[in-house]
Amino acid sequence: MKNKFNSLLAIFCLSAIFYSCQSEQVDLLIHNATIYTVDGSFSIAEAMAIKDGEIVAVGANNAIKNKYAGKNTIDAELNPVFPGFIDAHCHFLGLGNTFFTVDLVGTKSWEEVLSKTLEFADKNKEGWITGRGWDHNDWPTKSFPNKKSLDSLFPNRPVLLSRVDGHAAIANQKALELAKVDVNTFFEGGIIEMVDGNLSGILIDNAVDSVRKAIPEQTQNMMKKALLAAEGACFSKGLTTLDDAYLENAVAHLINEMHTSNELKIKVYGMLSPSEENKTDFLKNGPYLKDKLSIRSFKYFADGALGSRGARLNKPYHDDPQYKGLFLNDSLYFMEEAKALNSGGYQMNTHCIGDAANRMMLKIYAEVLKGTNDKRWRIEHAQVVDPVDLSLFKKNNIIPSVQPTHATSDMYWAENRLGAKRIQHAYAYKTLLKLNGLISLGTDFPVEDHDPLKTFYAACIRKDANEYPDNGFQMENALSREEALKGMTIWAAISNFEETEKGSLEVEKKADFVILDQDIMTIDPSKILSTKVLSTYLDGEEVYRKN
Repeated sequence: MKNKFNSLLAIFCLSAIFYSCQSEQVDLLIHNATIYTVDGSFSIAEAMAIKDGEIVAVGANNAIKNKYAGKNTIDAELNPVFPGFIDAHCHFLGLGNTFFTVDLVGTKSWEEVLSKTLEFADKNKEGWITGRGWDHNDWPTKSFPNKKSLDSLFPNRPVLLSRVDGHAAIANQKALELAKVDVNTFFEGGIIEMVDGNLSGILIDNAVDSVRKAIPEQTQNMMKKALLAAEGACFSKGLTTLDDAYLENAVAHLINEMHTSNELKIKVYGMLSPSEENKTDFLKNGPYLKDKLSIRSFKYFADGALGSRGARLNKPYHDDPQYKGLFLNDSLYFMEEAKALNSGGYQMNTHCIGDAANRMMLKIYAEVLKGTNDKRWRIEHAQVVDPVDLSLFKKNNIIPSVQPTHATSDMYWAENRLGAKRIQHAYAYKTLLKLNGLISLGTDFPVEDHDPLKTFYAACIRKDANEYPDNGFQMENALSREEALKGMTIWAAISNFEETEKGSLEVEKKADFVILDQDIMTIDPSKILSTKVLSTYLDGEEVYRKN
């Protein structure tokens, strides 16, 4: 009996060795999963094999396990696997900087802003005090604050606190003095608010930039710390590619250096700021395309934000009948820039909130693009678009790039700004999707939270975290779950010219994927926001695992 057992054991071992020799070796094999491939037929698979950072096979459990043997194997325990999420509009360094400044997101009053600023100043004794995240629309008194309290608390230390959208800020007197701003200062495309003939401290759009320029530049070491902090936060939410929507020259070069040294891993699609340095370094030399850094676009601002009434409207604000908002530059400037980008082979991506800003830029795009094309120029936000202008998206293959959480953040007060009629044409994602059959989705972090599942929830469910309103906000423009997922993956990749390498889980594409603990495609809507990322993979390498 013993000899027979030994013989059987030997046969089994030899069979195992023979089988392993016959199997193709891969670096990673995932099985027992629900894999949303987001391919052309939106197929669902069970297993996936990965080698050298790329997907070599996707299919049924038995088919993949019989053909491949993995150096590492993951039993996904039936958890869902999705392509790595792409944030189609965000501010990478801006997110990192929030870890080292005053966090004012969610403050419910000006008094709470002051309290948090004092707490920060007590822990950080020197230099400028900067912060971001307050929104006066969330306060009992919905008017802009005044700098008097800041002047009293910080007479000798400069303070600049930005509104949540970054298009408005409040500065104390010391900051204004260092920036050489007084009652006689004027900025094209910006506002310095005056109250009873005195500076209130409120700055809007280009006026904010004038004070920011007075802040000492970050050291390279500070920027590295901020970028790495932001990378870790993004990986923990399943993000694998970030579309940085205003990349300054020094930051672009630093990201490239950190990628080269492997200090930084997350992939970046850079929309450059239109500085002379960027035009010299990039525009004149054509698109800059590396494995993890793609630079082939420039970002512009046509107007400001709706919350601070900087968005440029065709007709006056409903709650300010004498005012239409701001153009941040004139049409001649944008036309010349558009022609230069077109000649240089670069994509043009323009921030447009108000219907007047959208109309101006759509017409400029149309004149330069001249109909059907594959330039993939984008309108960022496309927040309020007059129906008569919608056809320009379709005729010129212009991509709407939107941030669904703006809709659910703004819905409490947006109708006050726009009026009952005009609000119907705002945050119209389904309408925009139908024009060209795709729409790219982002968060606009740190304006909004960097969690893409909040993007998904806002796009489909159109409610806040408290499930308000009961029936959703303007549900005729909600996206389906499949559409929302595509907007965060393959459609975002298309808007970046990267659909052949990412955005779906298909053979020969990069193995960028995320494993979640719940299936956001099927669970009850109330559970979507409680979904957690179990692990995130970039080029087949695990870059995040939930503890």
